[in-house]
Amino acid sequence: YPTMKTALLAGSTGLIGKQLLELLLKSDRYSKVIALTRNDLPAHPKLEIVKVEFNKLNEWADKLIADDVFCCLGTTMAKAGSKDAFYQVDFFYPLLIAKTTQAKKAKQYLLVSALGANKESSIYYNRVKGEIEEAISQVGFKTVHIVRPSLLLGPRAEKRPGEHAAQLVYQLFSFLIPKKYKAIQSGKVANAMLQLAAQEKQGNYIHESKELQDY
Repeated sequence: YPTMKTALLAGSTGLIGKQLLELLLKSDRYSKVIALTRNDLPAHPKLEIVKVEFNKLNEWADKLIADDVFCCLGTTMAKAGSKDAFYQVDFFYPLLIAKTTQAKKAKQYLLVSALGANKESSIYYNRVKGEIEEAISQVGFKTVHIVRPSLLLGPRAEKRPGEHAAQLVYQLFSFLIPKKYKAIQSGKVANAMLQLAAQEKQGNYIHESKELQDY
């Protein structure tokens, strides 16, 4: 890469984000990685930690200058505690990050959505995911990549009992489950996002879980 780029990552402590952060720091594509976070992260020569309150993001706008923006923010209805709190993390924050970084000339935005995202869905979770996909696509980036993983497998920091049970079932019966719905290793999703950014294609793209399985 003749000119080294800057990556910005939101959600660096989650299942996908944690692995994506490692990949970005190792990548020859990026000379600098900005992590938007509320938590401490291990120091690294390429890493710039920007501790933010996401709802006051504009106060940090001058530090949010990057070429490629990766958004791995997301919660569950159970963890968020209410529809409003869920909406804030899964819709409001990703859109705010998009608008703030695009205004600072970021070119690509890569968003973790979910299998089944659909703004017309009767399921609230899927509907919000569909709405944020559409909103991000209209911000004005040269490139938008939306990834829609199925159930994620990988080492979570927090325990999600229902999800753990689902993971076991998925793994036991994975030979019966069509590729579209198969559970996916979080590392594959992180790797896919890194590779997609490197393609530097222009336009808006949606990548379903079955496609992500090949990374």
